[in-house]
Amino acid sequence: MSLNLEDKKAVVAEIAAQVATAQTIVVAEYHGIEVSSMTKLRAKAREQGVYLRVLKNTLARRAVADTPFAGLADQMVGPLVYGISEDPVAAAKVLNDFAKVDNKIVIKAGSYDGKVLGTAEVAELASIPSRDELLSKLLFVMQAPVSGMARVLAAVAEKKELQDFTVKGSQFKQPLLEFSGSCAGSVGSAAGAAGAWRAVMTAWWNAAGLARYLRSMSLS
Repeated sequence: MSLNLEDKKAVVAEIAAQVATAQTIVVAEYHGIEVSSMTKLRAKAREQGVYLRVLKNTLARRAVADTPFAGLADQMVGPLVYGISEDPVAAAKVLNDFAKVDNKIVIKAGSYDGKVLGTAEVAELASIPSRDELLSKLLFVMQAPVSGMARVLAAVAEKKELQDFTVKGSQFKQPLLEFSGSCAGSVGSAAGAAGAWRAVMTAWWNAAGLARYLRSMSLS
């Protein structure tokens, strides 16, 4: 369906708004792709925060004019699907990974940091972990020693039979002291590590609370 002048202006404005905040653009050919496959590609792009759209190349050229992506204009030839992302690797990763499972998607070129990338360079960019992947790995590294400490303290607590300790006929079925949600939140700013810290500090306070209780009983 052909677009009238106002429609074309609207498309250029929409793409220009995406380009204004983008770090990467990747273009790929899609000759003969099944509709169902393109639907899957669009869904994957949405999941990764990638703006994906089949565009008229003339409109795409207008949208990237006078931007760091202007050099990509020479590669905008033939039926192309455009991937645009604020994350430096997301667009490359989505299209490159999808091309591995559907050979109808063929990476043609890309642009990052003002430089035009060839097919091999787009694949190299796609191999770099995304921001979310890096954050996930960092969180895992942060949690590992804390979780280990939590397990040690939990083992100590179990050894001392904190949960079923009897004093003068009364059993402690619940922790003597436990952090509230607000206290746990103050232990650390990392959301993932907060749960581990809460386990550590709860175990510590259980042991300390029991010790204080036993001392008070011996003094009474």
